[in-house]
Amino acid sequence: MDQLHLAYALVGSLAVALAALSSRIRDLPFSEPLLAMLLGVLVGPQLLGLIEVSETTRPTLLSEMGRVLLAVSLVGVALRYPVRRLRPIVTPTAVLVSVGMVGMAALSAGLAWLVLGVPLALALLLGACIAPTDPVLASSVVTGQPAEEHLPARTRQLLSAESGTNDGLALPLVLLGIALVVGESVGHAALDGVYQVAVGAAIGAAAGFVAGRAVTFALRRSDVSEGASLIFTLVLAIAVLGLARVANTDGVLAVFVAGLAYNAVVANDEVGPQNTIDEGVNRYVVLPLFLLLGIELPWSAWVDLGWGAVAFPVAVLLLRRLPVLLALTRPLGLRLRDGVFLGWFGPIGVSAVFYLTFSVEEGVADPRLWAAGSLVVAASTLAHGVSSAPGRRLYRRAAEG
Repeated sequence: MDQLHLAYALVGSLAVALAALSSRIRDLPFSEPLLAMLLGVLVGPQLLGLIEVSETTRPTLLSEMGRVLLAVSLVGVALRYPVRRLRPIVTPTAVLVSVGMVGMAALSAGLAWLVLGVPLALALLLGACIAPTDPVLASSVVTGQPAEEHLPARTRQLLSAESGTNDGLALPLVLLGIALVVGESVGHAALDGVYQVAVGAAIGAAAGFVAGRAVTFALRRSDVSEGASLIFTLVLAIAVLGLARVANTDGVLAVFVAGLAYNAVVANDEVGPQNTIDEGVNRYVVLPLFLLLGIELPWSAWVDLGWGAVAFPVAVLLLRRLPVLLALTRPLGLRLRDGVFLGWFGPIGVSAVFYLTFSVEEGVADPRLWAAGSLVVAASTLAHGVSSAPGRRLYRRAAEG
């Protein structure tokens, strides 16, 4: 309990410090998740040894924390823009979350197989786990006043829509990878993936529609204040996540669809105050997970990877996404600078942690999965946290040049 209380104190103190710097944090070359992860490394067993988590509880703890954080974050993403403003990017988003995500999973798997020398089945699972663009880390790039000043609206909307959609749609790829690793039926895994996506989306759409109608009715009667309306959407995310999991469906996708359905039903001026969810998640709610991640980084397992511990994350950051975005520049209607920007800023974070630990819970015992996956997450958190502010400024200069 003393370690738990110390974790509370550390997270709370970091949140207070970040709140004090809230007006400047987006202009500095680091992100809130990066600071929390570095704090976790400092207090973890490799340095000060103040907080340790047993290896048996790590997968469940990280998985559930990741699931809840994704749910809250995805509601924020779904409410970030009025639905009508997202219609022009429906087609490019569909391309990104289908052809694009499969391409990123395949390239990541190929790199794992070639660089790390892991079995092909494990490489395919690892590629699927790190394929989706993380909505939490991506939000730090596209939200806030600096992002609005430096980046065009379409670029920000496309990255938001992609990161919100592909987290849930990655589940079928992950289930197929798990089946290959543990020796289960691939056909059964494919059917399970289709069922979870379809039913999860249906549950989310129904829940979001009903919730939106209820809030609209209450607002007309002046029964709901702005604060209560904001809390309502957070509670909606948790409720939909629970409903989807009880039905054994894709809870992550269900929450995002629920947010979109709610957004479509509730008037735009009533959705507006709730957009603060997204920024709140990025700055504060995300801190405990990345603190825990920093504590749990498997340094000794990284050493066991040999030279691949350096080559693999670098190769993934450079080759997992950028070639795909450059190849899809014309179908997506992007200029070259947009393709390069989006090709770099497709961070790997909470969604990857969730799918990696989910795979361990589903019976994948090979320690190289968590070692390689956590290495990429740490590298992405560092690289994208440091480069987000300079990257936005470079984009602005290229656009003006």
